[in-house]
Amino acid sequence: MRILVVEDQAERAAMIADRINRAGFVADRVDRIADAKAALSTHDYPLMLLDRRLPDGDGLRALSEFRRMRPGIRIIVVSALNGTEDRIEGLETGADDYLAKPFDADELLARIRACLRRAGATELPRIVLGRLSFDLAAHQAFHADRPIELRRKELLLLECLARRTERVVAYATIMDEIYGPDEDVASLDALNMLASRLRQKLKSEGLDVELISSRGLGYMLRRLRP
Repeated sequence: MRILVVEDQAERAAMIADRINRAGFVADRVDRIADAKAALSTHDYPLMLLDRRLPDGDGLRALSEFRRMRPGIRIIVVSALNGTEDRIEGLETGADDYLAKPFDADELLARIRACLRRAGATELPRIVLGRLSFDLAAHQAFHADRPIELRRKELLLLECLARRTERVVAYATIMDEIYGPDEDVASLDALNMLASRLRQKLKSEGLDVELISSRGLGYMLRRLRP
């Protein structure tokens, strides 16, 4: 799952992105309102972290336009403008949450998860395929009700395929979803190795699903054929 971070202070943006990435999401970083609009036109982000004091204006002034572009997006304003009136203005303008700087990174992550769970958010139902299920909000895979232990990239690959079960997902789409813009783009060989590890873990779990390769095209997650 991708999260858009709109923050012009490079060090803080890197800290936020690192914490989000370590939690199993993919953070895309931009530092201007114009770049945020361009990113929203490309990806259907479920959530955005929005600074206010940006080089090309107050992020709050662009909030309504962001919502027109992506009606279901959740927006958390993260700002040094932390007075009571500032917070009220942010919430009344349409933000789902308002977090004042400085903040604790773990609290930010908790607010992100709460926003994704909140009623009225973009629908995030649990995906079920046989005995495998994937909770998009919690970013966790399950065998029945037991969590499956997977590494971050394995989870991202599984989520990418689980969103499109029984369909071949192109290599380019997979690479775009599991590797953020601040990471070195992995080779196809690296992706194939990642898919192989995930395939073995799914088999070792005794799940009734399979990860298959469509040579030259991509990968597909489907229920085992009888």
